[in-house]
Amino acid sequence: MAHTETTPPPAAAIPPPGRLGRIAARSMRHRKAALLLWLVLVAALTAGAQTAGDGYRNDHSLPGTDSQAAADLLAGHGVEPEDRTARIVLKNPDGLDADRGRVTALLDEVEGLPSVTSVHGPWSGGAVSRDGTIGYATVALADQDGHIPAEDLARLLDTVRAADGDGLRTAVGGEATRGAEEAGGGAAEGAGMLAALAILVLFFGSLVAAAVPLVTAVFAVGGALGLIGLAAHLFTVADFTPPVMMLVGLGVGVDYALLIFHRYRTELLAGADRETAAVRAMEVAGRTVLFAGCTVIIALLGLVVLGLGALQGVALSVALTVLVTMAASVTLLPALLALTGARIERHVLAREAKRRAKHGPAADEGTGGGRWAALAAAVGRRPLPVLLAGVAVLAALSAPVLGMRLGFADAGTDPVGSSSRTAYDLTAEGFGPGFSGPLVVVAEGGGAASGQALAATLGEVEGVAAVEGPFPSGDGALTTVLAFPEAGPQDEATAALVRDLRADVLAPLAEESGERYLVGGPTAAALDFADSVGARLPLFVAVVVGLSTLLLLAVFRSLLVPLKAAVLNLLSISAALGVITLVFQNGWFGASSGPVEAFIPVMVFAIVFGLSMDYEVFLVSRMREAWLRTGDARLAVGEGLAATGKVITAAAAIMVVVFAAFVLSPSRMLQQFGLALAVAVLLDAVVIRCLIVPAVMRLLGARAWWLPRPLDRVLGPSGARAG
Repeated sequence: MAHTETTPPPAAAIPPPGRLGRIAARSMRHRKAALLLWLVLVAALTAGAQTAGDGYRNDHSLPGTDSQAAADLLAGHGVEPEDRTARIVLKNPDGLDADRGRVTALLDEVEGLPSVTSVHGPWSGGAVSRDGTIGYATVALADQDGHIPAEDLARLLDTVRAADGDGLRTAVGGEATRGAEEAGGGAAEGAGMLAALAILVLFFGSLVAAAVPLVTAVFAVGGALGLIGLAAHLFTVADFTPPVMMLVGLGVGVDYALLIFHRYRTELLAGADRETAAVRAMEVAGRTVLFAGCTVIIALLGLVVLGLGALQGVALSVALTVLVTMAASVTLLPALLALTGARIERHVLAREAKRRAKHGPAADEGTGGGRWAALAAAVGRRPLPVLLAGVAVLAALSAPVLGMRLGFADAGTDPVGSSSRTAYDLTAEGFGPGFSGPLVVVAEGGGAASGQALAATLGEVEGVAAVEGPFPSGDGALTTVLAFPEAGPQDEATAALVRDLRADVLAPLAEESGERYLVGGPTAAALDFADSVGARLPLFVAVVVGLSTLLLLAVFRSLLVPLKAAVLNLLSISAALGVITLVFQNGWFGASSGPVEAFIPVMVFAIVFGLSMDYEVFLVSRMREAWLRTGDARLAVGEGLAATGKVITAAAAIMVVVFAAFVLSPSRMLQQFGLALAVAVLLDAVVIRCLIVPAVMRLLGARAWWLPRPLDRVLGPSGARAG
């Protein structure tokens, strides 16, 4: 490695304002028009979405899997899917016959409700437990334009709840009504915003200054929600997408606005006027925000090519949310700074004057920079032990990922006391834990005798508690047998049973009979989805990491810095996934034990990888600025951490509280998502950016900025500052 390859080039003069700076200047000059435009845009999108109505649809398709083939066959021959039925579970310790009149009256009332097409009582099909105390009625539901109105499901739940009491327990189970019950909540968003505002006030010491980033984020989220509400009528977007969008939008919206606003404040303290400060902030921090946002969007769009229907609409929606957030950061934020600039400038300068009077003009701002510089010096004295300790912490938290089991939580993990959980527990008590997740075995071809043979074969399989059927389709082309596992739907033994049935039981039977056998149903579909995600995850990770590394290579003109960033980002993500494995799969801290939601790893990876790049660019850009100016690699590490440590910590704290607030959500999926994002950001800001990155950069020294000559020629001359 030649010495000249690590020698910094002479610092270039600050270039004239680029496109971002010109946009910021224009927004400040036309601040009222910019704000009015955003108000009109958000109002129009929101009104349009409300007028168009609910267009969200769930897409559970898994092309190429047995469960999808079974679902397509059943739908093609007129068999109703399971998410169009509900189950009313009833219990009387003295026997259901003692309450037969009340039960009959309840079922008659249910049959007259909207969206209910038929009700089959417990006495009309062997739907009573052996001791006669527990039974269930099957309710067939009619969808309207592809979905069942939420108000109709809520009325069904209320009707059944009203019959509970006087010795009779009632509950409603099934995916349709379970989704309606989970639709409550909303405290998470409010709690996250209040916590974010509190941190911003502490950081800036001013309510007006604190409100600017938060207002920017709220506008961005409002616009994105309206836009996706309209787009849901054009392409498939899952019904759980809006809270995910709010979670990500609030987190990154405040984060992006804070990074730009902090640079604006720094420029004011350096003596710049308000417009010049905003232009410079946008040129430097705004470029960081655009790079981080583009990284998130690239990662999310990578999910589209995975071919998983349930993820494609969510990925597009979240990517669009990030895009709107970026647009708000570079157009709305400068307008808000112009509108509140005089008050903010007076407050910033007055606070700086008090600081200088207290600590002296030579002290770092708020003495915070001094503390971060001291931390960098402490890390620099023993970089290798700090690096090893940090990596050991991340590796220990990542270890549980090796045993992570993907799937979809069923009603057995719902909150105790909910209708769906009560129905699940009563069903398991009366009929066994596997009764809530039957395997739907579909035979194409043959007749009644063939169906009887299939049922007999399944009844002899180890792990199958009972079978029902055969049930011929209306046209006689299909035969369906329900196989009830001995274990619950989320149990690993049930997953093993599905694999054994396909490979060791039905495959030989198909060779003998010449018929086609498929194992479907929600339990098998959840397993297929998890397997599909697991099989495609390595390619997805490789593509996202590769593209992001190339982007960083171009930004920093360094080979080792992008490689270091990629490795550390992967460590923080794996550690976050390890934590949710401990909490939600192993049942730590009182959480219901069950599988990790199958799409959590890919969604968390896509979002966190981009957010981590945000802090990477913000921190290392300052180090590179110092390196280009001084040529002292050791000084550059300390100066970079001193300049950015405080704002990175504040931005991370805001995202942590916003994401962690979603643990309050009634949805297990949102709980996992929020906790994973919060842990990943916390580890990234505290362990990686404050400890590991300074240690690695100190160990690398000038070699951190080495770029092979062939790559240097390909990238061409570097005329702009990084970041």
